[in-house]
Amino acid sequence: MLHSQIRTVRFAAVLALASVVVMAGAAPARAQATVTKETAATVKAAFSADLDTLQQKFVGLAQAFPQDKYTWRPMDGVRSVSEVLMLAAFEGYTFIPNGFGGKAASLGTPEEMGKLRTLTDKTQIVEHLNKAFAHAKKEIESIDPATLTGTHKLFGRDMTTPQIASAIGGDLHEHLGQLIAYARMNHIVPPWSK
Repeated sequence: MLHSQIRTVRFAAVLALASVVVMAGAAPARAQATVTKETAATVKAAFSADLDTLQQKFVGLAQAFPQDKYTWRPMDGVRSVSEVLMLAAFEGYTFIPNGFGGKAASLGTPEEMGKLRTLTDKTQIVEHLNKAFAHAKKEIESIDPATLTGTHKLFGRDMTTPQIASAIGGDLHEHLGQLIAYARMNHIVPPWSK
């Protein structure tokens, strides 16, 4: 538990430091929305470390939920346990690598991808989580920090690498928090809280 908390704090500190470095740069650099290669490398390394923590926690919760709770949802109109887990997997397969200029995993036809989104089998979902986070991490680690010094499109906006890491990391942590709330509502203790 302490190790994962230290990683999370370290990631937040690196993002804060990277933001300060970017903001402290010369006015022309801010106007061009650039970061140094060193800053990009630091953010990339911190984000990659956070992916390890996120994978551990999503998989831990996926394993903690019994199969009969995978279709549980707190109310109509919100994602079920399996839908939140598969959303995290899809982010690992597509959103994370794309956000940093990497390649999305090949998941088949749109119909096949649609079927993946509706999976409710615990074993298959845990397998997809592990594969998806491994794909995201491999793509992130293969990216040359020199390609992360400018901006990339995310949510239709030009964003710097620290902004992208913050946006994607924030989104994943939000879904992790959602899943933690689901666990608590079902009297399931997250594995790292025992």
